[in-house]
Amino acid sequence: MAGPTSGAVPAASATVRPGSGAGPDGLDGFTNSAGWSSALGSTRVIFGPGSLAGLGEIGAGLEARKALLVTDKGVRAAGHADRARDALQGVGITTVIFDGVEENPTTRHVEEGARFAQPHAIDLLVGLGGGSAMDCAKGINFLLTNGGRMEDYWGTNLAARPMLPSVGIPTTAGTGSEAQSYALIEQEGSRRKMACGDEKARFRVVLLDPDLTATMPRNVAAAAGVDAISHVVESYVTTRRNPISRMFARSAWRLLSESFADAIHRHEDVHARGHMMVGALLAGASIEASMLGAAHACANPITSRYELAHGAAVLLMLPHVVRFNEPVVGDLYEELVREDAATTRSGDLAARLEAMRRDGGLPERLRDIGVTPAALPDLADEAAAQWTAGFNPRSVSRDELLALYETAW
Repeated sequence: MAGPTSGAVPAASATVRPGSGAGPDGLDGFTNSAGWSSALGSTRVIFGPGSLAGLGEIGAGLEARKALLVTDKGVRAAGHADRARDALQGVGITTVIFDGVEENPTTRHVEEGARFAQPHAIDLLVGLGGGSAMDCAKGINFLLTNGGRMEDYWGTNLAARPMLPSVGIPTTAGTGSEAQSYALIEQEGSRRKMACGDEKARFRVVLLDPDLTATMPRNVAAAAGVDAISHVVESYVTTRRNPISRMFARSAWRLLSESFADAIHRHEDVHARGHMMVGALLAGASIEASMLGAAHACANPITSRYELAHGAAVLLMLPHVVRFNEPVVGDLYEELVREDAATTRSGDLAARLEAMRRDGGLPERLRDIGVTPAALPDLADEAAAQWTAGFNPRSVSRDELLALYETAW
């Protein structure tokens, strides 16, 4: 099987469909009709409407012969998985599809995917979908190449052997998993979120094709978009923030904040959807450099216990966390939103986030999703055990987290 360093990655030759064109100024350069390709660390990023058609050429450049395409049933029903398979098989790469991924993947999904792949002797992984599919693809890569269980890789750089080359293709603009070396996998039965990271698990190539987000329902697009926005806001102020993470976050904020409304209300606006995809990528890169904070710590127990999309859960909590953090990092919030005409003062940020939440039709209070006051102490216990709580710029213990939940109730 090909190792993670085998093969050359084509730099910018994926096929793109001509569009209406865009000027070189402002945000338009991110979605110019010719598409573009660039390196983000060790990952090659290829952007362009219709770029999924170039997947076969990318696989051939990675010297692949047998590919596993990891996705979910919704993405497959939309036809994206079949088109990806056809692109790979068109250049002679035998491709099998595992579509057993579900939202918030657990160790069970990863193990099922690895068992499915085992007889096929694959040498390329493709994660096609939202963050769940891409994280699951990374998890399968760990097990296929290094064996054991996902729990063995809970932490950083614990894989001793090389891993397979992989390609990440997001069909939403939210998680930023395509830019990260970590897979977020829930331990089956315990509801514990495990961050399993390794430099070798990074996608070798990421395809950003705005055409793939056109099939998202409005509520899905909204939840994904606010997820990316929350990544920007939290990663910008963590205790691990640095000039590189802040650079990524500022660019991401501009793209996401100015394009969110058009992307969810005007599906025909390929430029807005393209801005959201690039913004989500940059927000993911910011996470990789600086981690997250208390809003994500609070959101993880909510998504585990209640039927609420991760992004919606985070943005339900984030305005309260911003106000909590304001005395400590208000100047950083103000710096982040300085170029956003709708948010000229740091004190406006929480209100701006609330307006985005309303615009997306997302829940505004914990009681709206069935949380009872009696459940709040247990949620606070779980939130206090989340690793991201430790990176919040203002120290949080179980008591502060409980107070945040009470405010959000």
